[in-house]
Amino acid sequence: MSLAQELLDVLVCPQCKGDLIYRTEPVESLACPACRLVFAVEDDIPIMLLDEATPLD
Repeated sequence: MSLAQELLDVLVCPQCKGDLIYRTEPVESLACPACRLVFAVEDDIPIMLLDEATPLD
């Protein structure tokens, strides 16, 4: 499944409040190019915690 467009329209990076890029490959995630962080999406729920973010490749 994928995230609803309405949700994607309102989500921002919790660190810089910038726009996020929705990625479906290799795994579903949201990426902040400004902060170079990736936020996981588990069971269609974005995990927007800074402590849980991983570095952008």
